[in-house]
Amino acid sequence: MPLLRKILATSIAAATVWTASTAAAVPMPQATGAQPATVEPATHRPAADHVVFLALDGFDVEYLDLLRGDDPAAEMPNLERLLRRGSVTTSTGVMTSITNPSWSSVATGAWPETHHNTAYWFDPATNTAKGQQRDLVVPTIAQSIRAQGGTVFSSQWFILQNYGVTYGDPDGLYTQPGGDCARRTDDAVAVLRGEPVSSGGQLVTASGIPALMAVYCDTLDAIGHDGGDADPRIPGALEEIDQQLGRIMTATQEAGVYDRTAFVITGDHGMTTFDKGFATEALAAIEAAGFTPQILTSGQSPAPDTDVVIVVGGVADVRIIGEQAGDRAAVRRLERALNALPQVQNVFNKTDQRRLHMSPNHGDLLVEPAPGWSFGATPADAAGRHGATTELRIPLVLAGAGVQPGAHPYRPRHIDIAPTISALLGYSPPSASEGRVLREALRR
Repeated sequence: MPLLRKILATSIAAATVWTASTAAAVPMPQATGAQPATVEPATHRPAADHVVFLALDGFDVEYLDLLRGDDPAAEMPNLERLLRRGSVTTSTGVMTSITNPSWSSVATGAWPETHHNTAYWFDPATNTAKGQQRDLVVPTIAQSIRAQGGTVFSSQWFILQNYGVTYGDPDGLYTQPGGDCARRTDDAVAVLRGEPVSSGGQLVTASGIPALMAVYCDTLDAIGHDGGDADPRIPGALEEIDQQLGRIMTATQEAGVYDRTAFVITGDHGMTTFDKGFATEALAAIEAAGFTPQILTSGQSPAPDTDVVIVVGGVADVRIIGEQAGDRAAVRRLERALNALPQVQNVFNKTDQRRLHMSPNHGDLLVEPAPGWSFGATPADAAGRHGATTELRIPLVLAGAGVQPGAHPYRPRHIDIAPTISALLGYSPPSASEGRVLREALRR
């Protein structure tokens, strides 16, 4: 049996139950984009001189099933070669399992309740619905590495933009080339070759091979949203991603740094197919409970008579406004009405949200649809969603310098990735990090 299929058949740790760890309180800098205090790097040689981080948006753990069996739907020979120097396992994401909050936890090592990045919620201060944004109140791994004398490059991993990388900075270089995964890999290969890349309209040459190199690819997410998690284009997308991984591996070899480079590959969230919507039934149930509800999209404000606002993004953020805002009895009445809907899998109140370390910006309730459903209109064709607890399981690959081949991390989480990358490079983790170093998967 080929190595990759053997590894997938025997070694993927399935995260069947998600339990949020109890993390010690960590002081947070309050200014957006605040830098951590400078920390002297370790005096011993780090495990790796460089880390390549491949950020695959919408990388569902079930996509690994396409690589198994005697006749797999997709072939990934470069990943197979890389896994001779590491492992693949399952990481657990954060709630809500939306792109920006998820990548924020990967980048900071902190829960959403700490970094405060929030998606699809109603902001009572501005009286508007919010979509996705990149605001953070704690430092990223890029800021942390920079503060400790290291260098960073990001090819469109947007969550780092202006948080440790920016246009035109050769020590913290950001490029946003657009296009597909191959185009973004072009910039990473050019940096490894010492060639200039376009950064905000100017040609910039990085100051050497950066300690951390991040490449963002969103092909899987785009396909998943368009056709669901079983879209027939997914195997081809996996093979294309593997080709780009191979290009990066080759470029590190040509640069003479392959043996001193660690590779980390993961996603932000999974994907679930839905083909039914229950917005009409949900609004009717809320009205029957004595409220006047309104579904808002980003930038919209409620009508004067609205007293329940709903912002949908995988899950539905529900907040009581007006005279009944903060009324616990009203919240309980609303919660009962939503829980009674057969299309609803979970309703998370504020106590639940704190238990799951969600952002404090969320409303009174977060409504999670049952699989196959969306808190919206029924789509013309099957589509993909994420944001719920059903999209928390994501593949995690650790390989290369400093990684113990075949040693699997124990119950890894998104918040463990930044501390682990920092440890591989010999740096302290971001100052607000609440995760742990996955030392059981690293060379001692």
